[in-house]
Amino acid sequence: MAATDFIVAIELGSSKITGIAGKKHADGSIQVLALASENSSDFIRKGVIYNLDKTAQSLTSIIKKLESTLKASIGKVYVGIGGQSLRTIRNTEVRHLEEETKISQELIDSIMDSNREVPIIDQEILEVAPQEYKVGINLLADPVGVPSDHIEGRFLNIIARSSVKQNIDKCFKQAGIEIADYIISPLALANAVLTNSEKRSGCMFIDFGADTTTVSVYKNNILRHLAVIPLGGSNITKDICSQQIEEEDAEELKKKYGNAYADKSEDGDDNPTYSLDGKCSIESHLLEDIVEARVNDAHRQPPSGPGKGRAELCRGRFQRGADRGKHHPGGHVPQCRRVQSGRCRHAGP
Repeated sequence: MAATDFIVAIELGSSKITGIAGKKHADGSIQVLALASENSSDFIRKGVIYNLDKTAQSLTSIIKKLESTLKASIGKVYVGIGGQSLRTIRNTEVRHLEEETKISQELIDSIMDSNREVPIIDQEILEVAPQEYKVGINLLADPVGVPSDHIEGRFLNIIARSSVKQNIDKCFKQAGIEIADYIISPLALANAVLTNSEKRSGCMFIDFGADTTTVSVYKNNILRHLAVIPLGGSNITKDICSQQIEEEDAEELKKKYGNAYADKSEDGDDNPTYSLDGKCSIESHLLEDIVEARVNDAHRQPPSGPGKGRAELCRGRFQRGADRGKHHPGGHVPQCRRVQSGRCRHAGP
């Protein structure tokens, strides 16, 4: 029986492009109807498309697989945007009113529109996370209805290089696929994993990918910072390869035996050797040291950004609240359950 009334989304990752079709029920639950993926490591690096033709071919293949499972044609798809160029910058918009006036929704919309129109060289604002509005001496999430002659809107703009979205558009057009809308992948993932309580009390959300690690900081139910670090699970695989191990075998060793936290006290002097059907082997302590070192690199890496130095997530204004919970989804860093003195907990496979 052919599926109807479904939603299709495509994620452009550094290791694979994934397409998924699902149906949302009245109770809010999602039923997955079809799933397809294609390897993308040859044409997507650090979440950025490098080969338009190969990307378009992969998208065409994924759509055909999904349509075959659904027994129905796909009209439009939602596309996730992530990658190394994704980051956040702050902006403040000020309005001086001639006299004390009750703040209206129209005024708030005008302030938000002005924020969207701020020119950024070679960058595009993809999404906006309003932080708060300063009315008098008060910071308010919703100032509508409050009388004042002055208001400041504070915004966190999620930006990326203009070429990122342009190349995605070109690939989908070449593949003959219509885009329904763009979704900021880290935001969608956080909404799926984090609870409202975690976002309210403060949480650092870390997604380990193949080529990049994305860090999002939430406080008071608001996104406060987002940065992408150019380190991922593939860096661990390459380090394992330095032990004269083939890349395919190194990836398998990482997934099968790797541990992001090496606690030598648990094993004492015991140092077993991990092997793959006699093809290759590595001492357990060496493997654990490699994985743990790279994961800690990702934690300490200062995300790039003009004038940022070390990022807010490392020493900024939200650090105290964010340390209460750190989530690590993603399947590219194995068994990430205890990193940085046990202050993070795993939320993925």
